[in-house]
Amino acid sequence: MKKVAIIMGSDSDLPVVEGAFSELKKYGVEYEAHIMSAHRTPDLAAEFSKNAKSNGFGAIICAAGMAAHLAGVIAANTTLPVIGVPIKSTFEGLDSLLATVMMPSGIPVATVAVNGAKNAAILAVEMLALSDKELSDKLEAEKQAMVEGVLKKEKKLQEELNKK
Repeated sequence: MKKVAIIMGSDSDLPVVEGAFSELKKYGVEYEAHIMSAHRTPDLAAEFSKNAKSNGFGAIICAAGMAAHLAGVIAANTTLPVIGVPIKSTFEGLDSLLATVMMPSGIPVATVAVNGAKNAAILAVEMLALSDKELSDKLEAEKQAMVEGVLKKEKKLQEELNKK
């Protein structure tokens, strides 16, 4: 199974990114986490992304705040799918969101919600599941568990309303 790289622009992004760690563990997907900066260590970021495919990665998650160019720098140097996680910093994260989502043609970055590391991990798992039946089955089971959870809550609500 391919692994997922999780790149943070700063150690201050760790509290948000931990949501991706737990989600990938839940699905049994191996990952590596690193701190790299699009602006302070651009050569390191470029080198990592150029070698990511040959190093066994199948997707890369990039979390960054403020100018948030990390996902774009990574995407510019690989053909692997890159998922951007804008981190809430200034302007309620709008600056990070726009910097992550507004990529030029030919350099796509899939972008999740501000602080949406958990969804980034699920999206990475979905990408890997395209060629991994076991992961696909786990995703199907999780979707079914969500349906059952909502139905259970609906039943409880209706029971409470009928008592009144």
